Amino acid sequence: MRNIKRQDAFKRRGLMLVLSSPSGAGKTTIAREILNRDPNLVMSISATTRSIRPGEIEGKDYYFIDKKDFEARINSNNFIEYARVFDNYYGTPKDPVEEAVSAGHDIIFDIDWQGTQQLISKQNIMQDVVTIFILPPNVSELERRLKNRAQDSLAVVKHRMSKVSDELSHYPEYQYVIVNSEIRDSVDQVEQILSAERCKIERQIGLHDFVQNLRNLS
Repeated sequence: MRNIKRQDAFKRRGLMLVLSSPSGAGKTTIAREILNRDPNLVMSISATTRSIRPGEIEGKDYYFIDKKDFEARINSNNFIEYARVFDNYYGTPKDPVEEAVSAGHDIIFDIDWQGTQQLISKQNIMQDVVTIFILPPNVSELERRLKNRAQDSLAVVKHRMSKVSDELSHYPEYQYVIVNSEIRDSVDQVEQILSAERCKIERQIGLHDFVQNLRNLS
């Protein structure tokens, strides 16, 4: 009896893996680690109006654009989601994401709860979205991480901490929750979620015909 290889029989539709958290809880670090581990994942690169931080690279970490340009792109419906966070705009360009998912590629998003709400509200893509909310082990640790990364002034850190309670209130809107006590453990959990989500029946294109062929050959 001839063996049928899965990859020759049917394809899988790509998924959109969303990581959200209060600032400093670790979503960006987790995203980078999971990208290093998984060659089938690509990072969604957002556009932003905030200033570039030390070590960031244009076109790799973000597309850095001014407010006027960003608002023009909003009016042209060029973003799949966007939000204003801490007085700056952040948004995800639409066309690259839709093309990647249709081609079976998985994309990881490092976005806040506002952007996530927009993604899951869109009927044409909501089935492709997998959402994970990252929680800090405690508020003191969250503040320590913000200060230690030395990317923002103390005034900005204080402003970010003032928004934590509101940001945490949105965790029930997500499918999964991870408490980020240790990065390695958190990345392991994201990998487990991703592996299970990739196997869901609704993501498999041509699965019915594949099974029918198996039945006919048995």
